[in-house]
Formats: sequence, C-alpha cells, structure tokens
Amino acid sequence: MKTLTADLFLEMLENGANNLTNQHQLINALNVFPVPDGDTGTNMNLTFTNGLNDAKKAVSSNLGEVSKALSRGLLMGARGNSGVILSQIFRGFASGVEGLKEADVLQVASAFQQGKESAYKAVMRPVEGTILTVLRESSQEAYDYALKNPTISLEEYFTFLVERANVSLDNTPELLPVLKEVGVVDSGGKGYVTVLEGFLATLKGETIERLDADEQAEQAAEFIDHEEFGYCTEFILRLEDDSRHKYNEAKFRKDLEDLGNSLVVVTDDDLVKVHVHTLTPGNALNLGQKYGEFVKLKIENMTEQHNALTDHEELTISTHEKYAIVSVAAGDGIVGLFEELRAKHIISGGQTMNPSTEDFIAKIEKIDADHIFILPNNSNIFMAAKQAKDILEDKDIHVFETRTIPQGLAACVMFNPEAELDENIVEMQEAIDSTKTGQITYAIKDTMFESMEIKKDHFMGILEKDIVVTNPDKLETTKLLCDKLIDVDDELVTLIAGEGVSDEEITDLIDYIEEKFDVEVESVQGGQPVYAFIIGVE
Repeated sequence: MKTLTADLFLEMLENGANNLTNQHQLINALNVFPVPDGDTGTNMNLTFTNGLNDAKKAVSSNLGEVSKALSRGLLMGARGNSGVILSQIFRGFASGVEGLKEADVLQVASAFQQGKESAYKAVMRPVEGTILTVLRESSQEAYDYALKNPTISLEEYFTFLVERANVSLDNTPELLPVLKEVGVVDSGGKGYVTVLEGFLATLKGETIERLDADEQAEQAAEFIDHEEFGYCTEFILRLEDDSRHKYNEAKFRKDLEDLGNSLVVVTDDDLVKVHVHTLTPGNALNLGQKYGEFVKLKIENMTEQHNALTDHEELTISTHEKYAIVSVAAGDGIVGLFEELRAKHIISGGQTMNPSTEDFIAKIEKIDADHIFILPNNSNIFMAAKQAKDILEDKDIHVFETRTIPQGLAACVMFNPEAELDENIVEMQEAIDSTKTGQITYAIKDTMFESMEIKKDHFMGILEKDIVVTNPDKLETTKLLCDKLIDVDDELVTLIAGEGVSDEEITDLIDYIEEKFDVEVESVQGGQPVYAFIIGVE
C-alpha cells in the first residue's frame, strides 16, 4: 500500500487513540518527580481522543478534510503542554496534506516534517531530550529515507519512522540529566511514539482494542472530556483485623482508578484515606467497605457546583468591564481567595486536571472586557492558555506565566482596577517574580532525585521546581521546607492547607513559623487535592 486515504487514516487514528488510552497510565508513571500528579499520558489521551472524535464527524473521503477536522479537534481539546505540542504536530501535518484527496509516501513524510516545524514554533524555549527531539530526529530521518527509497510502501515508511522514534526516545535520558538520574525516558516522547505505533499496527493489518472499555469506563472518559465533574468522594477507612491481610494498596488503587480520576490513596498503619472524582460514588464506598469500617466520609456533587457557578456567571458577566481576570484553581478555599481578589472568572483545574484550550475559550467568550488577564497557576497550563489567546485574536488577552497558586494570588493582590494597562502588567509581574512557593506532597515510589533518596509514601518538600527535603512525617517535612523557603528579608507567609489537614496541624505550623521567623502568617483551608500544604512567601 503506497497511498494514504482518508478511510485508512481514520483507521490509523483509531488504533493510535486506543494504544494511547491503553498506555496512558504507564506514560503518567514516567513523571520525573515521584508525586501523585503525573498527567502527561492523561493529557495526551484526552487531547487525541478529542481530535479523533472530530475527525470521525468530518464524514469525508478527502484526506485533507479529515486531517483538518483532526487538527481542529486536537487544537480545541489540547490539555497540558504535551497535549498542545501533540495538537501542533498534527496541525502541521494537516497543512502538509491540505487539498489532497490522498497522499503518497513522500507527501506523508513531508507532512510530518511540517508537523515538526509547527510544534517547534509553538514552544518558546525548546528543550532537547523531550517530545520535540523525538519528533525532529525521527521525522527528518524518515523523510530522508523516503527520498532515497521512492518506491517504499506506507508500511515500510512507518516501520522506519517508529524504529527511529524509539531510538530517539531511548536516547532522551542522555540529553536530559534528570531523566537519566530517575531512570525514565521522556513521557511526552513516549506518548507520541505510542500514537505512531498505533498507526503502524493498522498498516500491518492489526487492530488495537481499547482495554477495559466497559460502559462505566466509557462514561468516565466522556465525563472528564466534557468537564462534568461528578462526585468528589472522600473517606477514611479503618482496616478491620480480619481483613487487613487481604488489603493490598496497589490492587485497591487500581480498582478505584477504574471508577474515576484525581485519585489519592494514602495508607497509614490501619487507616486508609481516599479521594476520588467518580460518577459512581456508591461503587467506591463498596470497594472500601470490603476492608473495614468508615471513620469519615464525604460526597459532594461537583456537577451541581459547576452548574451553579456557570449559572452565577451568566447572571454577572453580561456587563462591560475594563478588566477581567481568569484564573485556574481547584479547591473551594483557593477559589474563594481568587474571587475575593477580583478574579471572578474561575476555570476549575490545576495539577491532575489541566484545562483544555476549549475550556479557556468557552470561559473567555462569555466575558465582555477591554483587557483580559489569564493566570494559569501551573506551568503545564501555559501553552493551552496561550493557544486560546492566539485563537481569540479579537480580544486583548494577556497570559501571565504564574507557575503556582501563590504567584497567581500575588498578582491579584497587586491588580488595580483603576490603573492603566501597562501599570497593571508591570505591578502584577513584579509580584509574581518576587513570590516564592513551597509545596508538600507524598512520594508514590522509591527513587533518587539529585542524590536525595526518596521513599514511597514519605512526604516531600518542593521548593519551586526542586525536591529539597523528605521525611516520613508531614509536619516535620513542612517545617524543614519552611527553613529553606523563608529568609530574613521576607515579610509575609501564606499557608494554604489541603484536603485532610487539621486545624491543629495548621496551628502547630503557624506557631513554629512565628517563633522562628519575623514574618506575618496568614492561613486558609484551600481544600486542594494532592498537596497537603501550598506555601507562598513574599
């Protein structure tokens, strides 16, 4: 077979999407940090699934038209930086086959070259040892191969492309030292190779079936993709003596993963704490009850909360404003903080829940303002926010690269609704640059990071991008982090407590900071998942 038709391309896309779905958890696990928020596989999976759905709707026998529909779906559904880069690859590919009913091997090879160029243009500071390297090296070598061998089939071309992509992927640890230290390849590169391997399987006559695609899993995927959040289900379980020997955290975690997302499971002696977003909270409770009795449980309907927020917005955003601030946030307390500081346009998300480009567009299109500021509050959301800005050319949008919640809050504090645009931009950016952030979470595996030995389930203190302390005790880890985070020139410390942090723990930490440092301490129950404490220092 030497020609790529629209029908064949759709079959390849289906196989690529199924392969990515089946392996997305493995790709998530390639996270350099051993933290419970690895989401590269999830982001790429949701992005590609959205693109496939739009490609299917094209109902065309024209390869150029199907590719264009794919590109649009990927563009709008792009989540996380890896998802945005994936969308740009196939945006370039679509440009390469534009106007073609079908494409020969050299045209396909050329289209992947255009995908490479499009992806590189989208990244301001490309880093070697990432998906971009895998894309660049493999597409160039495969293009050269096609030029030298003009009679090859599509299968031969993709066999070579996949082979070279895997060689490049395996070499990523040699280009990024942190990958080598942790012993993983680049997760984004792995996701891209997974898609290509799905394409090749089609050309070999193989069909990749989506694993565990029962009705419940399908519903959960649809649920996540359309931002209808279901039920936030939390419980603390005391393991019963006669069932403790049956309890296996890995199996328990896997069973819960089949029911939803944003999963956190922490086992401490005879207590198990669970947080999960699911369509079927009863099933999650039934799983837990097999092992013991509930000490505490809480179920909240996030769909109702989301709808209530949307209804409220539609009542309040119809009036014209000079400024509007759009902020990404998760956790009732954090959302409340942003709203108090005039950031009333909230997009639910953050770690483990990166909003898509379409989420930003849907929010911004409802806003009537002269100037719109976007606070992503997470570096993995920058590209989706900027992609939304590029699409909405008729609006004056400014994306601040806030990497953390404290940076976003600091920007809001310095925002002045009466000031001129340039003055606000300068003041808000200075506040962002002068804010330090520390975060406390737990390790999901044993690993090494910059010669620091980290044990599974131990707590870790992260200062900006680096893990700087680890300890089995949560409060002790937080205090050690504060010692490294706060210095003599600092004036204000903001403690944002996450899910499950008690008032006693907050009081203990405030007392420690005030006794040791000459700073003012403010605290709030943020309610965020995954991170026990987020600490902002100014």
